[in-house]
Amino acid sequence: MPYTFSSFAALCSVGFFARLSYALARSPVLPLFALYLGAGPEAIGFAVGVSTVTGIFFKLPAGALSDVIGRKRTMMIGLFFFAVMPFTYLLVKDYQLLIIIRFIHGLATAVYGPVAMAVVADLAGKNKGEMLSWFSSVTIIGNLLGAPLGGYILHRGPGAANPSILDFHYAYIASGTAGLLSLVLALGILKGDKTDEIGKSLKESFVAFISGIKEVLSDKRIAITSAMEGLQNMTVGALEAFLPIYAVTIAGLNEFQAGLLWGVQVVTTILSKPIMGRTSDRYGRKALITTGLIICAVSFGLVPVFRGFYPLMITAAFFGLGEALVQSSGAAFVADLCKEKHFGAAMGTFGTIFDIGHAGGPILAGFLLAGHSYVFSFLVMAALLLLAAPVFVMTVRAEK
Repeated sequence: MPYTFSSFAALCSVGFFARLSYALARSPVLPLFALYLGAGPEAIGFAVGVSTVTGIFFKLPAGALSDVIGRKRTMMIGLFFFAVMPFTYLLVKDYQLLIIIRFIHGLATAVYGPVAMAVVADLAGKNKGEMLSWFSSVTIIGNLLGAPLGGYILHRGPGAANPSILDFHYAYIASGTAGLLSLVLALGILKGDKTDEIGKSLKESFVAFISGIKEVLSDKRIAITSAMEGLQNMTVGALEAFLPIYAVTIAGLNEFQAGLLWGVQVVTTILSKPIMGRTSDRYGRKALITTGLIICAVSFGLVPVFRGFYPLMITAAFFGLGEALVQSSGAAFVADLCKEKHFGAAMGTFGTIFDIGHAGGPILAGFLLAGHSYVFSFLVMAALLLLAAPVFVMTVRAEK
């Protein structure tokens, strides 16, 4: 498509409904659904993290493939999974099937995510930090609405006090509806678009595919910067999995309040990202990434210290600020470091490492919580984040 402001706005609308769909299916609905099915801490962490494992395997190939066959084709594959997979949760009767569906559902963000970011990087020019941040902020409004809406459906449904299987079905039907809207919007936007038509042979396409991957993976700055975001996202994944469980079972909050805590974190990130993205364009990325890592570490470690709704809300807001600092600069820094024709591969690499952290967070937290308290488990993960900050400072040169 010709990339204009209107196409950028249309891309944001598609991303909004896609993220709304995914958020409705994820937190707090997913961990509470796994708990309803009888899962313990390790199993809950794995259920939340397994869809992100999909991204570890598919984000880099998807991003690199979009450099070769075009963004449109690759995006539509991802949007298909957003639209279809939520309805398969209606078939879930046991934990094992839930895991299988979660893994397949992960193809939605694995394929769509890096390609959408590559599209924005294509058109952003020197304003990558600001435009990537605006795109992220607009689309994750879906996350902001999805979490409390999912909690509301569970809390206000027929099962209110103790959500029933029917309550969970309502949540997943809502998720599927949002996914279908995203797909329909994309079909309307891309109808008649011919800019993805390419004349490369299979051999030429394969050579371009491998070339993009090699160029990106050979730059240690891209790997280390992506690793910082991956570690920060480790704590995001842990909060997605266990903040709802902690809020409901330890702090005594209801499901709607648990969803609101996640919503507060997301809205703070949304409001902060464009400002921080513009700041990183003007004054550099490195300092913002480092500061964000420290803020996330401190606020994450403080979560299990509190039990009241308002102290937890304030802590979640600070975590969202730290997340904005890291994410507004990380993807832009990676895009700065690679050739324009390989933005897809770069965003795929970034997304792969990002997802390693996101998948590892709930799994690591689940194993720690199986034998230790929330305070100990969260402090261990916060310490990992704090230790990463000086490593980043010493090993990655600040951009000019």
